[in-house]
Amino acid sequence: MSSEISSSKLPSSTQGSMSNQNRPTANFHPNVWGDIFLSSPSKMDAATQKQHEELKEQVRRMIKLAMDDGLLHKLHLIDAIKRLGLSYHFEREIEEALHNIYEHDYKDDKTLGAISLRFRLLRENGFSVQCDMFNKFKDNEGNFKKSLTSDMEGLLELYEAAHLRVHGEDILEEALAFTTTHLGLAKASGTIEYPLSALVSHALYRPMRKSLPRLEARRFISNYGDDASHDKILLKFAELDFNLLQISHKEELSKITRWWKDLDFATKLSFARNRMVECYFWILGVYFEPQYSFARQILTKVIALTSIMDDMNDAYGTFEELQLLTNAIQRWDANCIDELPEFMKLFYKPLLEFYEEVEEVMRKEGKSYRVQYARDMFKQLSGYYFVEAKWLHEKYVPSMEEYMSHAIITSAYSMLFVTSLVGMEDFVTPKIFKWASKNPKIIAASSIVCRLMDDIASHKQERRHCASAVECYMRQHGVSEEEAYNELMKQVENAWKDINHELIFSETSKLLPMSVLTRILNLTRVTDFLYKNEDGYTHVGKFTKDAITSLLIVPISIPA
Repeated sequence: MSSEISSSKLPSSTQGSMSNQNRPTANFHPNVWGDIFLSSPSKMDAATQKQHEELKEQVRRMIKLAMDDGLLHKLHLIDAIKRLGLSYHFEREIEEALHNIYEHDYKDDKTLGAISLRFRLLRENGFSVQCDMFNKFKDNEGNFKKSLTSDMEGLLELYEAAHLRVHGEDILEEALAFTTTHLGLAKASGTIEYPLSALVSHALYRPMRKSLPRLEARRFISNYGDDASHDKILLKFAELDFNLLQISHKEELSKITRWWKDLDFATKLSFARNRMVECYFWILGVYFEPQYSFARQILTKVIALTSIMDDMNDAYGTFEELQLLTNAIQRWDANCIDELPEFMKLFYKPLLEFYEEVEEVMRKEGKSYRVQYARDMFKQLSGYYFVEAKWLHEKYVPSMEEYMSHAIITSAYSMLFVTSLVGMEDFVTPKIFKWASKNPKIIAASSIVCRLMDDIASHKQERRHCASAVECYMRQHGVSEEEAYNELMKQVENAWKDINHELIFSETSKLLPMSVLTRILNLTRVTDFLYKNEDGYTHVGKFTKDAITSLLIVPISIPA
């Protein structure tokens, strides 16, 4: 089925009855943050900023000097810089170092830990290194050697490396099963010493490949400081850098919060989820770097507006009202406002005004075409939302194939990714926008992860919605809920393999900048965080609150 839904296929805008019969209610809990993000944070003093710059140059020299050292030292330094959240400062230096490592066959360290770490770092940066190097760790019967189970650090490195597997890499599937089992047994027995025990515990819950970069940095800074062999310069720089970025992020969130408060959606559209802080956290997961401040503000506002549109479809609007809203969005014309019920006017007018403001900014840079692509994707999403509203209205349960053909659009990830490009650098060309708007394989895979994990986490919620992937799969295949969960999670893992393939081995990875493709990877990581065991966006519990607090409220305490 075509990914486009034209306005000619949508119902005409009638002034039919706006009956309140069967109007749904969702009773979402209110904003949990109050007004704490309204005020702007204090700036970091000049002396501290100067110290930050001096430390950055010391680390840069450290990377260059490490190139004359052995393989393991290089690998551990690069890994520490990446996990401490500092690699965005040294992208060129790290790329050069990894290219050197990729081109040379180092003979000084062939341990499980070194080979696994080399493999992971190279694949993380898009180098198409093969996995047959792990065959040397198998015995004559084709199983991983039992002697490896005494090397906890090596097992952990192999476990993390295995998450960069693609389809057909059986040895990495075996490695994942082997390491998961033995790390789990060691953790349960309490035989792993701290801080390695903390790293193992966290990795078994969420491996690095699926971790949000800023949360990983905050957590790893603490673990790294507890390691007796840590580099004091690197740790100090990481602590200062984290706090400096946090101040910048809080300032952005303050601006966005004031915009949101001025619109007063919390009062005027009280049926919708009031989740502006969570929206910003979502987009901070997509890109945290300073140069993406404007892009982040655009995307945060878009995801917040999308959330309201979603709730109008799922949690408030009647079918007749949704017909009118969908037609208005497809036409994208201020003259449509009078055709809408009052509560939809309160959404539609700010929606048009926001895109107009962004377009004005981009027009001055000669990039107004970017907003056109983003707007078209928003219109497409609205059309697909209405298809699901129609399914619900008609009590229609689609096949899994039909459901997924729509669901990868209604996950909103294709729209969000295209929109994420609007405020990025000049190297994002019209060709990239055209590619992205056609929902290529890597975006479809990310959308599958989002849709299926969301459906599994939220399908039991007491709110109206068309049949989710869980219900569609159960009905089509005659299986239990638990069996449906298991099968859908297999599809999630397969989608992750597709993402890995597209980032490492495909033509896409060679033709597009890694900084573009990383946005898709990061969108997928946010899904894993928010929907792994619950819907952490709709129901903001301790897990989500603790993460937001660590990134946006509490700075790292730095010893004098």
